Amino acid sequence: MKNCAVLFFLALLPLFAADEGFTSLFNGKDLTGWKVNENVDTFSVKDGAIVSHGPRSHCFYVGDFHDHTFKDFELKVDVMTLPGANGGVYIQTAFQDRGWPGKGFEVQVNNTFVGDPRRTASLYEVQDNAGEVAKDNQWFTEDIIAKGDTIIVKVDGKQVVNWTQPANWQGTQDFSNRRIGAGTIALQGHDRGSTVYYKNIRIKLLD
Repeated sequence: MKNCAVLFFLALLPLFAADEGFTSLFNGKDLTGWKVNENVDTFSVKDGAIVSHGPRSHCFYVGDFHDHTFKDFELKVDVMTLPGANGGVYIQTAFQDRGWPGKGFEVQVNNTFVGDPRRTASLYEVQDNAGEVAKDNQWFTEDIIAKGDTIIVKVDGKQVVNWTQPANWQGTQDFSNRRIGAGTIALQGHDRGSTVYYKNIRIKLLD
């Protein structure tokens, strides 16, 4: 029995090593450390995940870790969408009472939402992706690396976006403050017809 227990422990070691150096931003139980703006009922916690379902709303990390301010980091979020869902993970952003966050960048979550051609892993309006990189009803991991003036987005280890901000960058057509800078993390609740699950939200600061 003892040998079996040792073998079981050793088999798990690679799983733990994969997230070495990461700090969890979500406790898996409630929204401690997070603040929802408009339409607070859009966000809830179920089965260890933050669930967005309802009218437009955004859930911002306001916790203590690094004073909820990050510039150079690697962020991993496990995501699952129901069919027709739209959502997003914001980085380098700031809390605002209502509306689409104007500061920072949105990493798109959209596998089958018909109203927007920008698919999962798009750096929204900056470097968009039109291809299928994930499926509804299946967990996938968005891995977002921000270092200096470069943002890289991977899905389940496959790189989809690699963008470096030009020296003369003035933001996007709709978001002039979509620029590199320090800020917090936010999750998007897009519309009443969208249901998105977010869990295992973890971050590692980069030197």
